[in-house]
Amino acid sequence: MVNIAVMGYGTVGSGVVEVINTNGDVINQRAGNEINIKYVLDLRDFPGDPIQEKIVHDVDVIINDPEIRIVVEVMGGIEPAYTFVKRCLEAGKSVVTSNKALVAKHGAELLSIARDRELNFLFEASVGGGIPIIRALNSSLTADRIEEITGILNGTTNYMLTKMFYEGADYDEILKEAQDNGYAERNPEADVEGYDACRKIAILSSLISGRQVDYEDIYTEGITRITKKDMLYAKKLGMTIKLIASSKRHGGHVHAIVAPMLLNKEHPLYSVDDVFNAVFVHGNMLGDAMFYGSGAGKLPTASAVVADVVDEVKHLQRNIMTMWKNEKLELMPSEDIERRFFVRISGAKEARYSEVAAVFGPVEPVTLEGLDGEFGFVTDVMTEREYKEKASKLDGIMHMIRIED
Repeated sequence: MVNIAVMGYGTVGSGVVEVINTNGDVINQRAGNEINIKYVLDLRDFPGDPIQEKIVHDVDVIINDPEIRIVVEVMGGIEPAYTFVKRCLEAGKSVVTSNKALVAKHGAELLSIARDRELNFLFEASVGGGIPIIRALNSSLTADRIEEITGILNGTTNYMLTKMFYEGADYDEILKEAQDNGYAERNPEADVEGYDACRKIAILSSLISGRQVDYEDIYTEGITRITKKDMLYAKKLGMTIKLIASSKRHGGHVHAIVAPMLLNKEHPLYSVDDVFNAVFVHGNMLGDAMFYGSGAGKLPTASAVVADVVDEVKHLQRNIMTMWKNEKLELMPSEDIERRFFVRISGAKEARYSEVAAVFGPVEPVTLEGLDGEFGFVTDVMTEREYKEKASKLDGIMHMIRIED
């Protein structure tokens, strides 16, 4: 028997207990051992819930119990999660977490502590919820040099953009609907401003580069400025708009970005709708691969957490996780990246096209029937720096969206 403890009995923590209780037989068979939840740490009590007999309020109970071999951290946030996880590792216990903020900030250090003690620090659920992208990068794609990871990594914003695209809804209207359906928090900032996706792509960038990528260094733009009109232009172009998190190699450098982008129908992420997530990976030997599934939710996330627990049970005396160095990776400046841009500008096309062309060169104009007072255009390929320089010479630019070719 392998005794484990769960730190946090919120949505994911209760899901972990449910997954182990529901699928215990098959989980134990695959682990080659019986997994027993001995403690659940939480500040609250849960009268009437069978879990109450396992509830403890002091983390030292877990840290000081030699029978606990694995600790599951599903509390969220940096503190006290970081302190608790570090103490558990130093006490000789492997750790599983779904905490993207913790992994993005302290992953290199915690992986190093685990390696030095022949323990494991696993975090599959921190990036893709139920999508096994970390495991694939750690074990299945180790013969490849990963050249690109591009993904839809936030279910809330994907749900909102899908609704805006297909139903013609406004941003504010669809945000309220997402909140009412439980897809968006009352304070949706982490999702809609792109911070959640940014932490996830920082983790993936660290994994593929082998060095620490700080999420603060990644250019991040959310979906709050996307409007119904933007979606109408996207349809006219035969494209859609998705919040894309991307990390790509350019020669000896890595560039990462989170931003809404226009995708054409041939793009592998074009048809990823609703609350689903997907990750596109390009390896120099493998070529292209796609990982698709439920990126969030109680049970998909808990399933990924328990899969990590099973991995740690199977490798109690051996470190199996690829680590990245504490040494910081300097990302390639966003200004040096080349792409096309879609731009909305005020005024009639007939009156302003020559002015736009004089600045940007030949562009592809886009007009919407019944929409007066503005038009759109698609630029040729240029760097972000060149775009900003040219845009500064034109009055009336209303919005710009990058195109992911």
